[in-house]
Amino acid sequence: MHSPITPYDSTSQSKKEQVAQMFDTISSNYDGLNRVISFGIDKKWRRKVVQLATQNQPKFILDIATGTGDLALLMAQTSAEKIVGLDISAGMLAVGQQKIDQQQLSHKIEMLLADSENMPFEPNTFDSITVAFGLRNFEHLEVGLAEILRVLKPGGIFVVLETSNPTKFPYKQGYFFYTKYILPLIGKLFSKDNKAYGYLSKSAAAFPFGEALCNILSKSGFSKASALPQTFGVATIYTATK
Repeated sequence: MHSPITPYDSTSQSKKEQVAQMFDTISSNYDGLNRVISFGIDKKWRRKVVQLATQNQPKFILDIATGTGDLALLMAQTSAEKIVGLDISAGMLAVGQQKIDQQQLSHKIEMLLADSENMPFEPNTFDSITVAFGLRNFEHLEVGLAEILRVLKPGGIFVVLETSNPTKFPYKQGYFFYTKYILPLIGKLFSKDNKAYGYLSKSAAAFPFGEALCNILSKSGFSKASALPQTFGVATIYTATK
């Protein structure tokens, strides 16, 4: 059995604790660095997630691994009545709350420090649930997916945006070089945490994608799981229903 990919070489902390520490450390420059690393294309991917997650005009939306709230802020522009942004990093949530306050959206968006594998919600609470670049940070993926299924209403939609690996030449070779060498270098130059972007690169490369992740969603109890590759396959949007 393979050891889980973790941000640090700690044997005393769980993956969950290490991920929270990592995002707390890089929270202050995460947004700017994220734009540089993705060349700004992540904004387009997030708009597509919002479009898919709100196609049935949901009233209550949960954004898991919300980070600094980019996706939650986009969904606040829809007819949704309430968006809850959940994350295990207090540092990321603090940055997100500042953005929410600046846009005067505290009445519509609630930022919540909580564990996605043990959420403080009743069953069948949310019409739509989203996760952007967060599934690979779950310590126990199947536990997290079971929790998501539990709090999603019957007929509700689950939308995931996650990195994936291009499979066609030359995108496969170019993406491998970029994520293995360039991305960690950018992280070291601009981040206080030298290991953070190395972890993000390694975890992205190892995480199941495409049909493999659709199969995991189906085995976890979701219906109609489908994958929509984005930008030559460097990211994929997944949709599924309960």
